Amino acid sequence: MPVWELSSTARVVPPARPRKLAKVPFVELADGRLQGVVSSGSDVGRVYVSSIATGTYAFACSTNNNRPCGGARGSFCNHIRALVAEAVLQYGAERVARYLKADTGDTAHTAPEAHELVALMTATRPEQGDTSAAAPVFSRFLRHLAYLELEPTTAPLPEMQWFPPTRTVA
Repeated sequence: MPVWELSSTARVVPPARPRKLAKVPFVELADGRLQGVVSSGSDVGRVYVSSIATGTYAFACSTNNNRPCGGARGSFCNHIRALVAEAVLQYGAERVARYLKADTGDTAHTAPEAHELVALMTATRPEQGDTSAAAPVFSRFLRHLAYLELEPTTAPLPEMQWFPPTRTVA
């Protein structure tokens, strides 16, 4: 285990399985939703911000500049399906199902697959939600990208100073 992980006060949870970031570069379970950024299949310069609400499975999908997704009319679009698939890779099917409050029945021995989760949620005929969460989700995605551009350093980052210090670095 790396030294930074041993000294970290935040719990580091490894991904359930490795995933490729080209199609879905950002996925999170936050704010009562499974939400993330999904690349467009037809335009390299376009991304979609997709989300599914916990419990109701109300879904939303729009471009990063808040134009509606053409495929999300009355049912989950391909962007939302890709988001669920990547969330299952990142967090594991059991954790995603538990967070979304999906009734998977008696699956104590086997975790549902992504397509099974999508089928369970679409069977409830969820409503299309609003896209008001798209801006904050896309903003968090851009902030994560900015960290990738930083040079490796042991100096503190001002925006990360709310983490409590655990020990002095020599």
